[in-house]
Amino acid sequence: MVTLRIVALVVVALMSAQPLVAQRAELTKLPRDVRAASQRADAEAVMVYRDGLQALVEYAKSRRDLFPVAALDEPMPLTPEQRGEVRAIWRSFLDYQLALESVRSFHASYQRLSGGAERDSFLVMHGAFLAAYRTALDFIELVDRNPGYEVLLDDAMPELGVDAGTWSRFKFRYLNVAIAAEFAAYDAARHLYDGGNASLLAAAGADRNAIYEAGKGTGPLLTAKNALQVIKDTGAQSWLPLQTGVATWMGDTRVYREGVALISRELVASIRPSLRPGDILFERREWYLSNIGLPGYWTHVALYVGTAEERSAAFDDEETRAWVKSQGEPSGELNRLLAARYGDAWKVSTSVDHGDARRVVEAIGEGVSFTSLEHSAGADSLGVLRPRVPAHEKAIAIARAFGYAGRPYDFEFDFVSDDALVCSELVYKAYEPGAGMAGLALELHELAGHRIIPPNEIVRQWSREAAAKRPQFDFVLFLDGVEKKRSAVRATEAALAESWMRPKWHIVATMSSK
Repeated sequence: MVTLRIVALVVVALMSAQPLVAQRAELTKLPRDVRAASQRADAEAVMVYRDGLQALVEYAKSRRDLFPVAALDEPMPLTPEQRGEVRAIWRSFLDYQLALESVRSFHASYQRLSGGAERDSFLVMHGAFLAAYRTALDFIELVDRNPGYEVLLDDAMPELGVDAGTWSRFKFRYLNVAIAAEFAAYDAARHLYDGGNASLLAAAGADRNAIYEAGKGTGPLLTAKNALQVIKDTGAQSWLPLQTGVATWMGDTRVYREGVALISRELVASIRPSLRPGDILFERREWYLSNIGLPGYWTHVALYVGTAEERSAAFDDEETRAWVKSQGEPSGELNRLLAARYGDAWKVSTSVDHGDARRVVEAIGEGVSFTSLEHSAGADSLGVLRPRVPAHEKAIAIARAFGYAGRPYDFEFDFVSDDALVCSELVYKAYEPGAGMAGLALELHELAGHRIIPPNEIVRQWSREAAAKRPQFDFVLFLDGVEKKRSAVRATEAALAESWMRPKWHIVATMSSK
């Protein structure tokens, strides 16, 4: 069950659409209601990141072919596939750690607050520190059993935007004697506060005990006064150079566009005439928890099905009519087939979503749902690709998507079962080759013991195949989010083809380089 749990945690934001907790330049300057909301969201985020890290550790422990039970004298030989798996685990682990660091450093100025606000920020900061420390010790112990991993994990990770030597810096941070003093400081300071978030308190207690048992929490005994000074001195320090850039970007961006996407309604309206039923939408939102732990720049994918009127215009060809008739609808009209076969889904699809027509099918936390283009495409970046398949195959894909409507979100990433679906799984199954359907040959990838298709890998596959002159998709458009302009701009096909290579924190680089 470890592998099932870990993947569910990776995509937790897709079920709640909850923004990523941000690092801001001045915690104390936030309006009281905004600060309180941030503290609540940050507390929940710490729990999500903590669970994700612990699940990764448990998964690593279960992979004895990668992480031996006892320490080895010589490096364990690995196949290229195994090396890739180890790096993937480290990449996701580092992603969660980076997120915790950002949350922790945001609340580093908690002592400048007062009353319940001071306590709440301390608990978030303390919880983030303990979750990161505990899981770091567990993971370092696993990695150190194979001396060959020192070099492997010290390689640069451009997909996260971190340089070579990150593993060495990570180990120095968590095995250095200074962190024991920091641990002791937090332990002394916690007695100054009563009450608070029960989940955070319980998690902190469990993590604190685990660290003590590991023999690492043996820093000097401190008075509360001295402890506060230690926390003040160390709380905002970064062990990873990128973290400072991430922190600055998160702070500046989150403050001025709380809840606002870079792609405006007006921009969505301008691209609508370019879309056709059957198109695939690739989306990125900079502020969502789904960005943590999930590999790659693109983190969500949806299927554009259009309105009934759009489908009538798109599927008036002989092949589609013949297929529809073969399904028992004598008129040969796709919409009549959808209405007759998928009555409940049809009713939802023809209703409005906050005043907007429902043109998109996507797997989100509520399950496979019909949403408006304004809602789905209202992201920070959007890429659209058009499958190079006949019209009748797009009609089949849309019919399949209607059939999946209402099914729950697949928190187990089981591509074999149709009982529940994740966002990329919906697209995969809609265009899956079968009887009368050449479809799309999309490549599955290994993640934490499961065969899945991260949205970023679909873009990567298209880019590779397009370069080889055998693409399965045609380029439609790319709206590239530009944080400094507080909007998205139209970008080229070449830019979309290269977008999959962007580091996880792409905007950090673009913000700092301009």
